[in-house]
Amino acid sequence: MGASSRPTGIGIDLLEIERLERALARRPRLAERLFTDAERSYAAARSRPGQHLAARFCAKEAVAKALALEAWSFRDVEVLSGDGPAEVRLHGAVAARAQALGVGVKVSLTHTRRDAAAVAIVDACRT
Repeated sequence: MGASSRPTGIGIDLLEIERLERALARRPRLAERLFTDAERSYAAARSRPGQHLAARFCAKEAVAKALALEAWSFRDVEVLSGDGPAEVRLHGAVAARAQALGVGVKVSLTHTRRDAAAVAIVDACRT
């Protein structure tokens, strides 16, 4: 099977930031279930952590949609940020799915004061 016959996909997600902030305030351990230590540390260093966590939540959902996942762990999709664009690191069953499909995943995040969104693109890996 050539690279051109490998699947490609796209996923998108949008979330009201306050909705996630309220959920995290009601259930403080929820952040540990949804986000990796690195994601929580990155957000905690920002003036409005919920804004950055919401964008990462959207990225995780977008990746799941792009890979057509039915059951998966939020922590298996890790969104890392540095000086450049956000990068996705896949773990566990999500990484196994991407590897089985022979694909890689890229994401783009955005947010306003009210909303966060992300797009994920799945494309054939170059070998």
